[in-house]
Amino acid sequence: MSTTADHVEHGDHADHGDHVDHAHEPHVHEHKPDSYYVKVALILAAITALETSTYWVDFGAFFLPTLLILMAIKFVMVASLFMHLKGDDKIFSYLFYTGLILAILVYMAFLATFRFFSPT
Repeated sequence: MSTTADHVEHGDHADHGDHVDHAHEPHVHEHKPDSYYVKVALILAAITALETSTYWVDFGAFFLPTLLILMAIKFVMVASLFMHLKGDDKIFSYLFYTGLILAILVYMAFLATFRFFSPT
């Protein structure tokens, strides 16, 4: 003879009409069609082509800001689309974007150190 405790212990909630709490179930991410990922890949390839074009095209004073902006765009795209930050809890987005801002600031400080303190 089985008791209600046996059913609950074995996860047999549906037979007794018990309420199942869906809040604790893992998130199920819908998969986008392949064409979506092809479009994202083409956009990332175009941004990469722009980044590498800075080697041949003279951007002058806009060289570093252009690279930093393109790098940030690629980071946000990859983090939000492929790492599913778009659908996850907001704390993960804040952590990633705070890390991005911190990395840019540290990199700019590093470059400023070489520019301002280099021997002339």
